Amino acid sequence: MSVTCVILDIGGVLELTPKTGWVRRWEERLELPQGTVHERMHDVWRAGSVGSISEREVSEQVAARLGLDAPQVEAFMGDLWGEYLGTPNVELIDYVRGLRGTCRLGILSNSFVGARERETALYHFDELVERIIYSHELGIEKPDVRAFEAAYASLDVRPENCLFIDDVAVNIEAAQAAGMQAHLFEDNARTFRRIGVHLDGTPSGRRGSRSDDVGLTGPHRQPARH
Repeated sequence: MSVTCVILDIGGVLELTPKTGWVRRWEERLELPQGTVHERMHDVWRAGSVGSISEREVSEQVAARLGLDAPQVEAFMGDLWGEYLGTPNVELIDYVRGLRGTCRLGILSNSFVGARERETALYHFDELVERIIYSHELGIEKPDVRAFEAAYASLDVRPENCLFIDDVAVNIEAAQAAGMQAHLFEDNARTFRRIGVHLDGTPSGRRGSRSDDVGLTGPHRQPARH
């Protein structure tokens, strides 16, 4: 019998991460034009998302590029992580917990250096699934097909037996290009139904439909979850 697998994204799926406006508040506090923070920090956010910079170096760059003292840096990073981590999608997490033992379970997430430690402490995702692939540890971000290949390889399953769930259209398309089945996360109820179809062994046969996310978009997480 083929081993089935469900792999989920974190931001916007397992975590609810609405925009908090923290960046604009900092720009107003520092009397900077709108967009200045991301303009000055863009390459740092990128480096953090693929693990080529440490948390300490991120803080040093925040201080240097925005002219912040140590307490301000701590507050700035606290606001960043507050939005990044969001709140748990309790209903979905409980549903996934109920799947353990019925299929292989994994996470594939674009991330930022320091995410694993914080998400493990807050949400215990390491106890929810068997493998977690973070972009800052892999050095590759979605929608690079290699990220999806790493995810299903880590679970020792065939891509066609995997259902990938994400809230961003381009990532769904990339998962399909890697040979996986894929579902756009829009709400819990539709996601539960799609997982049920997958685990029942019924061919989805709906590539190009709304649930398989062609031509749809989803929210992005800042600074690093695209």
